[in-house]
Amino acid sequence: MKILTIGDLNAVRERAAKILLPREESNRSADGKCCGLDTGTGHMQILICGGTGCKASSSHLIYEKIRELLEEKGVADRVEVITTGCFGFCEKGPVVKMIPDNTFYTQVTPDDAADIVNMHVIGGQKVGRLLYVDPKSGESVSDSKHMDFYRKQMRVALRNCGFIDPENIEEYIARDGYAALADSLLNRTPEEVIDEVTRSGLRGRGGGGFPTGVKWGFARKSVSDIKYVVCNADEGDPGAFMDRSIMEGDPHSIVEAMAICGYSIGSSKGLVYIRAEYPLAIHRLRTAISQAREYGLLGENILGSGFSFDIEIRYGAGAFVCGEETALIHSMEGKRGEPTMKPPFPAESGYLGKPTNVNNVETFANIPVILTKGAGWFSSIGTEKSKGTKVFALAGKINNVGLIEVPMGTTLREVIYEIGGGIKGGKKFKAVQTGGPSGGCLTEKHLDIPIDFDNLLAEGSMMGSGGMIVMDEDDCMVSVARFYLDFTVEESCGKCTPCRIGNKRLLETLNKITDGRGTEEDLKTLSTLGKVIKDTALCGLGQTSPNPVLSTLNHFHEEYLEHVRDHKCRAKQCKALLTYVINPSLCIGCHLCAKNCPADAIIGDVRKPHVINPAKCVKCGMCMARCRFKAITVS
Repeated sequence: MKILTIGDLNAVRERAAKILLPREESNRSADGKCCGLDTGTGHMQILICGGTGCKASSSHLIYEKIRELLEEKGVADRVEVITTGCFGFCEKGPVVKMIPDNTFYTQVTPDDAADIVNMHVIGGQKVGRLLYVDPKSGESVSDSKHMDFYRKQMRVALRNCGFIDPENIEEYIARDGYAALADSLLNRTPEEVIDEVTRSGLRGRGGGGFPTGVKWGFARKSVSDIKYVVCNADEGDPGAFMDRSIMEGDPHSIVEAMAICGYSIGSSKGLVYIRAEYPLAIHRLRTAISQAREYGLLGENILGSGFSFDIEIRYGAGAFVCGEETALIHSMEGKRGEPTMKPPFPAESGYLGKPTNVNNVETFANIPVILTKGAGWFSSIGTEKSKGTKVFALAGKINNVGLIEVPMGTTLREVIYEIGGGIKGGKKFKAVQTGGPSGGCLTEKHLDIPIDFDNLLAEGSMMGSGGMIVMDEDDCMVSVARFYLDFTVEESCGKCTPCRIGNKRLLETLNKITDGRGTEEDLKTLSTLGKVIKDTALCGLGQTSPNPVLSTLNHFHEEYLEHVRDHKCRAKQCKALLTYVINPSLCIGCHLCAKNCPADAIIGDVRKPHVINPAKCVKCGMCMARCRFKAITVS
């Protein structure tokens, strides 16, 4: 099908809106009652999460099993089964949502398909064991709107994820998809589009936080016969899956936004740089691009406007440094993924030496809704200097691991204790790492700080692309700093000395401390060297890599002192600082620990208390794991 005019686009939207109407109405009017086919429901829809996390837990098999059972029952013509993108509630996936009653089933398995079809679809009764149980009240909650995980969220970039079929362009069009592109091409000048984006206050969501409209304006002013629009989909932070989920759940929003950007800056060519480790995101993005071409929303003379634009996909090999825009551009050119000094900025000389605008996935995902709802609407959300919402991948020692989106200005306490459901196992909160491996660790005293670009920077951390990892009392902050620094040392491109050598020396010092060989002088070295690297490294990777070290050194100084002065690790994570001891009053001499000791460090006669030789002990913990009488302790 070829959409030739705005009238054709509106006709598709009107037709497709009928498909989504039951989902729209269920979100507004869900009353908790079950609506099976025997209760008079003429038509039902079953939404199944098809994000990478749920697919890894067999959500595709749930889809197949439900379809098979509906065929057997003879009701397949009255029940539509739809694979969507990520619902966000990854801790409780796979997720299945029933329409029109909005029932939200969690941790579903293929074996549960029979009960969903027989009890809910046919019998009109909810499958109680699959409902989410609120950990605070202990009561079942059937509607996602009444779950704490969703209650404080505001889904803008994620507006279509978990709601539409990402491989059906008409469902996207029904949700005002491509309306912003049509309005821009037919009713606005490029300068007016850029002005709207600028007034919205949208800042880059890839980590830098540079004003998006200003960036577009720079590229617009550059004079060249060819310009490029680049989408940075090289998401490399440990524990981060924001961009991946958007591409898997709403790929057309990226296609539309890139076309709008192309029109605004005077470019006819778009490139998506995505890591090859994202096969599902690649598949859905390729599908979206193909469908947009088929419908005439990519290619020549879009909507008869005279504007032409098309998109290609380029693959990365997973180098973290290629998240930096100049390194990314070099990688696309077939060169080593290394950054270069700026200026010149990519807006002046980027891909193949031509003006290039680079934005990340989440930044682009905000563009269509800003242009359809207006800059004023978007800028009314968030804080004075950080407008709109932010998507976070919430992970670590937290009950509700998942993908969330909250207005800028939401506090860490709200995210961790309300949306996140608190710390796992009732443990005590210790720290939260924001901004991925380049971010800093914040403590309990920071929980009431409103989350925005400037507040996090002021406290020694950063927004980054949106990774948020929660730690509890069992985490050693020296080991945490070492973990993140080990990652950045591994991912350094090696081009500049501060990053290549400086971070290596930082890591060696941290290894020395966790091995029990550190001194107080080493703590001074960590601080001084970390600050020098921040001031002198070439790109953002090197400039921010000391953040985990400097922030933990600042907020957990006593813990560092315990490591170097007392040779103790309070979290009992640093193996070299542990001492295993057998309590003679509890040991019955069963000899099981001695049999399993790989270093023959345990001596003692059968039926008599044993002793651990600290000189031979390799601190593997095997003795403690094997002891049935809890006679072995570690300090």
